Amino acid sequence: MKVNKLLIYTGAVVLFIIVSVLYFNPILSGKQIKQSDIDQFKGISKELKEFREENNKEAYWLGNAFSGMPAYLVSANYENDFLKEVDRVLRFLPRPADYLFLYFLSFFILLTTLKVDWKLSILGGLAFGFSTYLIIIIGAGHNAKAHAIVYMPIIISGVLLIFQNRYLLGFILAALGMAMEIGAGHIQMTYYLGFCLLILGIVELIEAIKDKKITSFIKQTSVIIVAFIIGVGVNASRLMATKEYAEHSIRGKSELTIDVDGKPKKKKFAGLDYDYITQYSYGKLETMNLLVPRFMGGGTIEELGEGSNLFNEFEKMAGTQAARSYTKESLTYWGDQPIVEAPAYIGAVVIFLFFIGVFLVERKLKYWLVSATIFSIVLSWGKNLAFVTNFFIDYVPLYDKFRAVSSIQVIAELCMPLLAVLGLSELFKSRKSNEEKFESLKKSFIITTGLIVVGFLLAHMTSSFEGIRDNQYQQYPALLDALISDRKSMLFYDSLRSIVLILLTAGLVYQFLKYKLKKQVVYGGVLALVLFDLISVNINYVNKENFVSSRLIEKPFTPNKVDLEILKDTSYYRVANFTGNFMNENRTSFFHRSVGGYHAAKLKRYQELIDYQVAKNNMEVFNMLNAKYFIVGEDKFEVNKEANGNAWFVSSLIPVTSANEEIIMLTNLDTKKEAVIRGDKYTGTTKFASDSLATISLVKRDLNDLKYLSNATKNQFAVFSEIYYGNGWNAYLDGKLVPHYQVNYVLRGMQVPAGKHTIEFKFEPTVVAKGGRLSLYFYLLLVLVPFILVFLKKKNLLT
Repeated sequence: MKVNKLLIYTGAVVLFIIVSVLYFNPILSGKQIKQSDIDQFKGISKELKEFREENNKEAYWLGNAFSGMPAYLVSANYENDFLKEVDRVLRFLPRPADYLFLYFLSFFILLTTLKVDWKLSILGGLAFGFSTYLIIIIGAGHNAKAHAIVYMPIIISGVLLIFQNRYLLGFILAALGMAMEIGAGHIQMTYYLGFCLLILGIVELIEAIKDKKITSFIKQTSVIIVAFIIGVGVNASRLMATKEYAEHSIRGKSELTIDVDGKPKKKKFAGLDYDYITQYSYGKLETMNLLVPRFMGGGTIEELGEGSNLFNEFEKMAGTQAARSYTKESLTYWGDQPIVEAPAYIGAVVIFLFFIGVFLVERKLKYWLVSATIFSIVLSWGKNLAFVTNFFIDYVPLYDKFRAVSSIQVIAELCMPLLAVLGLSELFKSRKSNEEKFESLKKSFIITTGLIVVGFLLAHMTSSFEGIRDNQYQQYPALLDALISDRKSMLFYDSLRSIVLILLTAGLVYQFLKYKLKKQVVYGGVLALVLFDLISVNINYVNKENFVSSRLIEKPFTPNKVDLEILKDTSYYRVANFTGNFMNENRTSFFHRSVGGYHAAKLKRYQELIDYQVAKNNMEVFNMLNAKYFIVGEDKFEVNKEANGNAWFVSSLIPVTSANEEIIMLTNLDTKKEAVIRGDKYTGTTKFASDSLATISLVKRDLNDLKYLSNATKNQFAVFSEIYYGNGWNAYLDGKLVPHYQVNYVLRGMQVPAGKHTIEFKFEPTVVAKGGRLSLYFYLLLVLVPFILVFLKKKNLLT
């Protein structure tokens, strides 16, 4: 590499570091970003973290949420995960500057791969990194998603290099990029990237057929596939554990064929429920948010200050102070999604340049990027384009495993800035005539401004500007009318804003084509407009107010009087918090072992237990889960004296033949005396003699090791208030491995012979160790394949 190139690239890296740190400048004073999802993560992972620190090993099972679940998708370190250390080095900046820096850098690498001038590559990196969606996911705490997006441009760089016959560098970037991408732990983003790469592959195949280069295409795709297999393979431990667990999570197939009312399910999905998958579906008209930031009112909650219609109306009713307070959290969003942090704004300037790219960029890249953009936008509509979504759910593998279909727009977030910079690059080159460039400028201006005008008119012609949360204004119609007026004003001013930015950008390009401005001036002007456009929107949603003292980040929750009182009880029990949606919060898990929790991939059977029984106030279920304390208010709790404890003997087993019977039988089950068990998996005795003096008690409790002592004069059947998970938990009787069974839909049970015995449950998942050994082989391939490629290149076998 020439010295000047090295200096340029070093300078770009330094620039990206400076911009990242300055944008999130509160980190300079030691503050950290407050992220709601990370608070939830700290709640559910606290027990795991403490276990890791105390024992210097992994548990792979947590007990402080959902009465227990595998920890694979919560917080787990895997064997032979060497690249995780490399990733940590790359993320050397304080969070969240680390993600922003890598956004910039990875996109810069992608553009340099396409031989784009370094100045435009810097512009592209900044345009991509400051895309509003990529900023707001950081603010919300979707760190795994941001982490996965970081490596998408690296993977694409590798693939493009291989298609350019630059096999060695392409393989290294593709393999390492995929390995880091998988390691980021957001399979949904990787899955969506797969669609983008598939479209690229189809475009390359068509071009290869036209140019009669099928043999070269086969060689190229073979190298790409090998790179991806190795990238995936080095994560074998993580992926194998995830796959094993996924079948038992809410993303797996349910055995139930009835709904909560006992009626046949309308449709049986192998993965997530249809409504859950499509809950966050982007509206067709809402797509205008990509071009006009607050087309639909911005985020669910926006601040409408003094001078707004809502402020003026509320001031009349309750005074100035009340109006100021009330309008700080105004419900400005009028789309159909349950909640929106902020609009997924790509930028008026970027989209204007994107259309210039549509008209100027060579057909292969253009066809790929435009097709991928359209594909992602169409699929983001979800239930608003049901026939397409239904097809993908029914026939495309794994599509039904992911929720929030709107997040597939991340592909548009990547493709549109890429084509935009490529379009700007073509404007600066001489291989196109000025006439073509003027024509592309005119068409792009007409299309983008036309879209804004048409969108504005359609909104007024087809919409009432009423939102899904507006029912709270039923008693105050004047307030709703005022809010609707504000929503219309936001649409008008932001539409005008986008048009002005497009006009300014078009003006710069026009002056350049007229030879009245130099290229450097246009570059600087476009860069300034892009940064102003995106940053001025972003700071409304992620700013210094999101940063707090590091102390508050480490301990996001403060114990109240109820927590402190319950914690005085040092025995082993669970807590059910009824002050909110106990299946949607991890605050309780931060202090206690919770019956509830919050995680996107909880155990399916546990969720079904909640839906089919707990939601119907079946107290016996709480009893069998050993829920000893009920939190019923901020300063009030109740002791459940009927809780069954950690383990107990039952006198009879009720065999059933299906999951439907199993869940229904819990409705009237006396859990202290009876247990429901699947007859096809247990063929032993179902009646056990009563022994009033029989005892069974928990004497040792660890996350992955539970020890009980039993004493009975007759054979018994014990039920344990622990979640059954056959892929890892083993039962031992006096040190000898013995079978145990799933009872009461989610719990463990086993036969216990008469006499004194030690019963031990150990979590010993074999999948982690197997995956760890397999990953070593792929690391070996990661080292060897580059040498093989060099050898093949020298032998002219790769051309």
